Amino acid sequence: MPPVAKKVPVERTHHGDTVIDEYAWLLNKDDPDTIAHLEAENAYTQEMTGHLKDLQETVFQEIKGRTLETDLSVPTRKGGWWYYSRTEEGKQYGIQCRVAADGDSPPELKPGEPLPGEQVILDGNELAGDSPFFSIGTSAVSPDGTRLAYSTDFRGDERFTLRFKDLRTGELLPDEVTDVFYGGAWSSDGSTFFYTTIDDAWRPYRVFRHTLGSTGEDALVYQEDDERFWVGIGLTRSQRYLVLSAGSKITSEVRVLDADRPDGEFTVVRPRRTGVEYALDHAGDRFLVLHNDGAVNFELATAPIDDPSAWTPLIEHREDTRLLDVDAFEGHIVVHFRRDGLTGIRILPGEGREPYEIPFPEPIYDAAPSGNPEFETSRLRLSYTSMITPPSVYDYDLPSGELILLKRRPVLGGYDPGDYEQFREWATAEDGTRVPISIVVKKGTGRPAPTLLYGYGSYETSIDPYFSVARLSLLDRGLVFAVAHVRGGGEMGRRWYEDGKLTRKKNTFSDFVACARHLKSEGWSSRIIARGGSAGGLLMGAVANLAPEDFAGVVAEVPFVDALNTILDPSLPLTVIEWDEWGDPLHDPDVYAYMKSYTPYENVDGRRYPPILAITSLNDTRVLFHEPAKWIARLREAADGGPFLLKTEMGAGHGGRSGRYDAWREEAFALSWILDRVGVTE
Repeated sequence: MPPVAKKVPVERTHHGDTVIDEYAWLLNKDDPDTIAHLEAENAYTQEMTGHLKDLQETVFQEIKGRTLETDLSVPTRKGGWWYYSRTEEGKQYGIQCRVAADGDSPPELKPGEPLPGEQVILDGNELAGDSPFFSIGTSAVSPDGTRLAYSTDFRGDERFTLRFKDLRTGELLPDEVTDVFYGGAWSSDGSTFFYTTIDDAWRPYRVFRHTLGSTGEDALVYQEDDERFWVGIGLTRSQRYLVLSAGSKITSEVRVLDADRPDGEFTVVRPRRTGVEYALDHAGDRFLVLHNDGAVNFELATAPIDDPSAWTPLIEHREDTRLLDVDAFEGHIVVHFRRDGLTGIRILPGEGREPYEIPFPEPIYDAAPSGNPEFETSRLRLSYTSMITPPSVYDYDLPSGELILLKRRPVLGGYDPGDYEQFREWATAEDGTRVPISIVVKKGTGRPAPTLLYGYGSYETSIDPYFSVARLSLLDRGLVFAVAHVRGGGEMGRRWYEDGKLTRKKNTFSDFVACARHLKSEGWSSRIIARGGSAGGLLMGAVANLAPEDFAGVVAEVPFVDALNTILDPSLPLTVIEWDEWGDPLHDPDVYAYMKSYTPYENVDGRRYPPILAITSLNDTRVLFHEPAKWIARLREAADGGPFLLKTEMGAGHGGRSGRYDAWREEAFALSWILDRVGVTE
């Protein structure tokens, strides 16, 4: 029998609406009853999936068997060193290394064969020890290459401990800073490191300056008191300027400081103005500024060093092209953009030469600049993948225009991209909007076929066409895999995002249902399993309420399914900053009514729901574990259908289990459940 959650009625009233929440008690992680309930749910899920153990092990071995366990990355040049990481068979975590540089071409590395003179700068396996969870938040080498700043987390709550290492001697320095957040930046001479800390709501809001060897308190450089804004600190590509950024979901404010003067005062580029976002890089005698002031899809401007607020357009706004990022190099500029649902790379070569775009061969793909820390270079390192092409690393040689393949992730077991096909379809949403769908299938698969449909649709995050080793276990068993590029994401530009947020959020959900129905009407799909995580988990809960009959199952990972109650509580992590994304139901009755009309937990009713698997983590600080726990409890109480399963990882955070073998087993568990729901278990 499934666990039955006790009911402890809690009454709340907002804008004249009184609601009884009988499962609010599950929010208390320190309550023994909460832990007992989660453990009972885990036992029930184990019981209900016990018949899949052999399939889980088979899928795990398939993932493991396709993966080159002893592998390494393509070396990246920075200063006098080539940096790379490698993995070793049987070990959970990567090993960060470097070798002295000689020339512009990266050294040829062979898996399992360290280069002569290799220096291990960070071994995740040694650091992790026997801890069930381990994560690195920061790994930053000083500009002169002599020191390493790194931070570690052993709980999954994203509060890291910062340490420093002398790379000349291998000595671990006595400096140690606790409770820091991701990221950080060095001063030019490597004497000073800037880092961020978070408040009780897990919001990075302070920047501190730590001087190596200092035993006094670190200096507070900046504190952000507006609860909607996060702060971050970094270096320009030239390493000439420190960049301190404060940003909400819709507004930016940037400060700069000469990295040679870490004790100096940061200068504001432009004071924040609601709705204006901008980012900055340094190029010679000017700054480059990417901004959306009067340019919904962003434009690129230049600004003088001594007056960074004076912006002159360099690439003007286009309705059909969303500018995503800009990278400045000594002799050229690289712009990452999005057009027609695909990414692209534009080169501004300088010296009066015409800008141009790098061509790519496949109909759907994802390409982006990647791993380019060196400022003075004539090569651009970029990443490339598609739904059938494994992640690939290229160098683009600017003088010759040659695209040089440096590495393609090996897929063992005889994988041949020619055995698979990828397609782009377009569904029609309720309001007539055309919604792109990316599809991959093994050649020869009969149609209609069982289908896994993935979606996200929030924060302007794009789920671009991507390759997955684990996905092959589905494709090789005759399933179709598809991604619904619904509104709320960024696939079709900034307006695509704005049409799926705030009081237009329901477009995200109806778009996903339209994609599912398109796949069926066009003969692609028979039974469809829906899958999504985090804000995509909200999507899963919403479509389960909206169109339960269209899905044979739903997988919701760390799902944001109690969104209204969370956004109503400013004391919870990350709530206030989310008001720019979802609206403020605490102070606005119209937003309250709109959110209440779609949030999954509030809208469970007595209809027949498909089987649902919710996966969460006890230490998640982004979507708290109680959300899926409450949702599953309410589904069991009020809904027909199911079964409704909850699996809680008791020692992990938002990203699930940290070791690669553990992560593969988690994925094998989910894929086995999916295969079982569509009746493909052989």
